[in-house]
Amino acid sequence: MEHHNCLNCDTELIGKFCSNCGQKSDTHRITFKHFIMHDVLHGIWHFEKGMLFTAKQALLRPGKAALDYIAGKRIQYYNVFYFILLLIGLSVFIQNYHEHLIEIYNGKIENINNSTGKKIDVFMASYAKLLIFSFVPLFAFNTFILFRKKKLNLSEHFIIAGIIYLGIMIITVVGHSFFFFDFTKHFEILSDIANIATPLIILFYVIYGYYTAFKENYGKIGFSVRMLFFLLLLGFELFIIAISIIGYVTDWKFGSIKYQM
Repeated sequence: MEHHNCLNCDTELIGKFCSNCGQKSDTHRITFKHFIMHDVLHGIWHFEKGMLFTAKQALLRPGKAALDYIAGKRIQYYNVFYFILLLIGLSVFIQNYHEHLIEIYNGKIENINNSTGKKIDVFMASYAKLLIFSFVPLFAFNTFILFRKKKLNLSEHFIIAGIIYLGIMIITVVGHSFFFFDFTKHFEILSDIANIATPLIILFYVIYGYYTAFKENYGKIGFSVRMLFFLLLLGFELFIIAISIIGYVTDWKFGSIKYQM
């Protein structure tokens, strides 16, 4: 080997990776061939491979995958929370584009004339990604309270919530894609089916995901009761968030909300 010290931190090299910073010991001068074949193609391949693996694990075995990740099996996974943010952005884009097409083809279905309605619309548009992502800490906090026998800390519950919510976002994006059948001549029914099926699939997926994560610590009845409280607590939290948003944009004058068709 030409270099005996790490080119990044100058630590003496033993093995294929630097023991101090983790950089590969075979790092060499960048050439055009190396840039194209390694930095570009190799990087894209591993980027996609990691995302595909993570998506597959999140959809097929979310609870078990989360526990594997917590146990230290992490090298094959793409960053779950980055992945969620990417899918949130894609979901918001699909929804906005679908609404834009509806306005083009059918005209505006609902016209909100009062200033309060416009403020709510602006707030939701400005903070859509943050609001959608807020489900992750809500999921984590609720399971941390309800599933204590697993003896996981709050951060580990964030990992379980993140992987399960990743699956939710994948299902959501696929479901929203079916909405574009609204603009076809013979397949409009697929959009209606997706509109009904998507939330039901998500509900069963969440229950399945958490069951596979906690089934070793709770019987079916114990899990079912806790899952019911999880959903009720989540509904209450979302209600509080909704009231807070409306209160914020109306200066807590709820009587000012009037929608005109």
